[in-house]
Amino acid sequence: MHPLGEKYLRKTALPTIFCSGCGDGTVLNAMIHVLDEMGGTDKFAFVSGIGCSSWIPVMINADVMHTLHGRAIAVATGLKLAMPEKHVVVFTGDGDCMGIGGNHLIHAARRNLDITVVMINNYIYGMTGGQTSPTTPKASKTKTSPYGNPEEPFDAAKLVTGAGGTFVARETAAQPRRIRKTLTAAIEHQGFSFLEVMAQCPTQAGRNIYGNGSPDFIFNELKKRGISKADAVLEPGQFRIGVLHHETGKAPYAATKA
Repeated sequence: MHPLGEKYLRKTALPTIFCSGCGDGTVLNAMIHVLDEMGGTDKFAFVSGIGCSSWIPVMINADVMHTLHGRAIAVATGLKLAMPEKHVVVFTGDGDCMGIGGNHLIHAARRNLDITVVMINNYIYGMTGGQTSPTTPKASKTKTSPYGNPEEPFDAAKLVTGAGGTFVARETAAQPRRIRKTLTAAIEHQGFSFLEVMAQCPTQAGRNIYGNGSPDFIFNELKKRGISKADAVLEPGQFRIGVLHHETGKAPYAATKA
């Protein structure tokens, strides 16, 4: 095993539950690199909900709260207010965060709570069988939209920015070094930070949305669709990557004494 794996992975939780080619492993790899660069796990606490991506922190040998579906940010709110010295990092998925957990997301952003939310977006409910999620592209065929998704998807980054989040970014699992750099910036930011990672789900999104279950195919699609130039005109299916919104000087929400 890689030395960082030996140092930071929880051996009793291995092997991971991730399917071959899943982007969640790339995000886990980025997180343990960031931990090492920031001095280890002592200053960190992780929270997650339910779903494939919510297993990411369970694999890390650190303080972890694996909570209920959609409630990770609510739990993280209490944890941060009780232990303000900790870097509280939430791992969640597009279904967990934007569906049942959407209310908690927008209010944490509105309050400018000093936590970091990492949302892995694979366009689908992966662990529960491939249902339409709030970010599934319109017209995509899934287990719950066999004739094509009739709904417009959420743009999570725009939603969080509009709700008051002060650090909003997006990266792809096809560029792990970018994830590490942006994740570090998100954690160091004083206030609510949100990092959306566009990731491949070969098992569900592959055959249902992309029409191709090859991890390589989806990996290359994400790499092509993610555009870093801020002034580039986006084609259908493309999205911006990098830091999309960064506001400084706004005081984070904090516990107050009566």
